[in-house]
Amino acid sequence: MKLPIVAYGDPVLKKHGEEVDKEYPDLQKLIADMFETMYHANGVGLAAPQIGLPIRLFIVDFKDDEATEGYKQVFINARILEETGEEWMFNEGCLSIPDIRENIMRKPKVQINYFDEDFVEHTEELEGMPARVVQHEYDHIEGKLFTDRVSVLRKAMLKGKLDNISKGIVDIDYKMRFPKKSKRKAR
Repeated sequence: MKLPIVAYGDPVLKKHGEEVDKEYPDLQKLIADMFETMYHANGVGLAAPQIGLPIRLFIVDFKDDEATEGYKQVFINARILEETGEEWMFNEGCLSIPDIRENIMRKPKVQINYFDEDFVEHTEELEGMPARVVQHEYDHIEGKLFTDRVSVLRKAMLKGKLDNISKGIVDIDYKMRFPKKSKRKAR
């Protein structure tokens, strides 16, 4: 089932996610719905806060280029253990903040501990695009957005666009939930 993606300005996007346990209700269905939602929105990652759930769960599925196999994984209760290397810039976007892309600096290598969808624990080192996508989604479960990583001046310049997104004044082709959209009927 395709779920609505929560837009910028919703308080759930700023919450630190709560741990998920093996007894979380309908976890496998939730994961399947998240993948369906992400694919429909043409995303490469999706975190539970982006669908309104303040929990430590995110998914990624992307192919970097024709030479790579791609990277698909479910991350439950993830913890970044270490980020290393010289920061590099990449133009990032987010399904919760459509129509805005910004150059963001991140470390190229990450060591992460997480549980997969079967609650098997992993500690993995990622590099390049897999590391970047995981860091972006990890930020979501920590209550951070990529716009929190831009300068104060740049964020001020984006304020009008961000306010419009929270009000639903944006052209998208996937379901979204807008925190400031007027509920009054048009006359």
